[in-house]
Amino acid sequence: MSTDLPFSSRRSPVLCLHGCVASSQPLASVVGLDILKRGGNAADAAVAIAAALAVTEPCSTGLGGDAFCLFYNGNTGEIRGINGSGHSPRALTLDFLEGLGYSAEAPPSVFDALNVTVPGAPACWCDTVQLFGSQKLSMQEVLSGAVDLAEEGFPVVEVTAYHWTKWVAALGESGKELGGDLLIGGDSPKHGQVFKNTAMAQTIKELGERGKPAFYQGRVAQAIVDVINQNGGVMTLEDLSSHGSEVVSPISTEYKGVRLWELPPNGQGLVALLLLNILENFPQLKAGGHNSSDYIHVFVEAVRLAQTDAFRYLGDPTHVTVPLESLLAKSHSQERAQHISMDRVMERVEPGLLTGSDTVYFCVIDSQGNGCSFVNSTYMGFGSGLVPKDCGFSLQNRGANFSLQRGHINCVAGGKRPYHTIIPALLTDSLTSSEKPQLLAALGVMGAFMQPQGHIQVLLNMVEFGMNPQQALDAPRVFVQYDDKTDQWLVNLEEGIDQEVAVELRRRGHRVNWPVTAVPPTSLLSFLVPQSLFSPVQLLRRLPVVVT
Repeated sequence: MSTDLPFSSRRSPVLCLHGCVASSQPLASVVGLDILKRGGNAADAAVAIAAALAVTEPCSTGLGGDAFCLFYNGNTGEIRGINGSGHSPRALTLDFLEGLGYSAEAPPSVFDALNVTVPGAPACWCDTVQLFGSQKLSMQEVLSGAVDLAEEGFPVVEVTAYHWTKWVAALGESGKELGGDLLIGGDSPKHGQVFKNTAMAQTIKELGERGKPAFYQGRVAQAIVDVINQNGGVMTLEDLSSHGSEVVSPISTEYKGVRLWELPPNGQGLVALLLLNILENFPQLKAGGHNSSDYIHVFVEAVRLAQTDAFRYLGDPTHVTVPLESLLAKSHSQERAQHISMDRVMERVEPGLLTGSDTVYFCVIDSQGNGCSFVNSTYMGFGSGLVPKDCGFSLQNRGANFSLQRGHINCVAGGKRPYHTIIPALLTDSLTSSEKPQLLAALGVMGAFMQPQGHIQVLLNMVEFGMNPQQALDAPRVFVQYDDKTDQWLVNLEEGIDQEVAVELRRRGHRVNWPVTAVPPTSLLSFLVPQSLFSPVQLLRRLPVVVT
């Protein structure tokens, strides 16, 4: 009898009876589980994890970033969302930037203080607990695990130490430096070093005690404004105090008996839905086999079409009109699908603005059947690298995603939210019946413009190819990205996809980067840190309970 396991990581799917969490950091997952054990629900646990990750992975996330939440109510089947992204300062207009000599061809450095937008994560945490939480635990109790980690310290794991060092170096190469609260003796912490952050502990403690005013008014707000203005930014106390989360109705589409739920713009969840709608027009998608040349060819071409539509129409709906109904109509996807030929790559599809990202995604399903899909990010590692005095966190640089092209749908403007890459997702059964939708999975991907592509690949792995969650995460991935240096699209194929597939894709006209492997093998880290194009995925799948 064969002893081969049907998943390459040699990790079997984890099965639980009374709730489960999935995050990128074991210490954060433990904090979330503790909340469930104390009577909290999925929303409470998600916020606890968000805060714990802000402590343990500040090179990816934190209080100075943005957050988005999707919540499934196990009792009613209702799905609601929170857009926790922040706006640009009101003074940050295109005229102002052009007056400083900046243009679409010569924008500010991505790490510039001008790219700091209002941090939306703290408000999103508070609103998630207030709107969706169990009401059994106070905000102080929800955040207590993160406070303990920050006060007592934690050993830095190898992957986090690698990214911590990488982003400190990236800031240095751009003439910037990371605030001292996030360093040990001026250096990034090494693998195994215990890192304490008493300044962040105090900030989180105050957020738990006084809620949103503790962050958006008073000591912390003044420190944020001071460090931004000292470095050439234009944020004001009014920009911070006027911030609020937006409670939204998710958007969705059906695919072969399941429904994928995403948050509406300004986030790019729309891309995942457009992509899925286009792929629905190719019933032969499964025939060639998983990651075959036909499968990848169709997937790549569909990504190019979906991404192009998003870059053309996706912006902040409070500033521009986003034609969601027209874009999500099946007739639109049918028309777009007709552009795809099985024999040859499309000659040209208009691209949009692309840049990098760092993010954390995590999800929780509790014993009541509630599901919370949550994503939090400071963008590009530590974001701007600016750390407000005695606050312990860095400020995001989401404004780097604005365009400085006048008339562009994502053109910079005062009080505007940029095109946002971080997106949580939920999967339910079809809505064809009158009963409430049944939660099937909570899922998400870290990694900027890879995220909608990752959502759909994980979904197809399960729906089309019958993979279990661990197999779906282990399977080699494809990432389609626009190369602005060559004005062409690049197809990145992860290690594990056959060379013959890469050769055939090149024959059809694709530019292919194969194989995309781990970092250079200088240590055991080569087995632990994947190429940054392909970021980790978290997935919780809800199975029917069988009692015997």
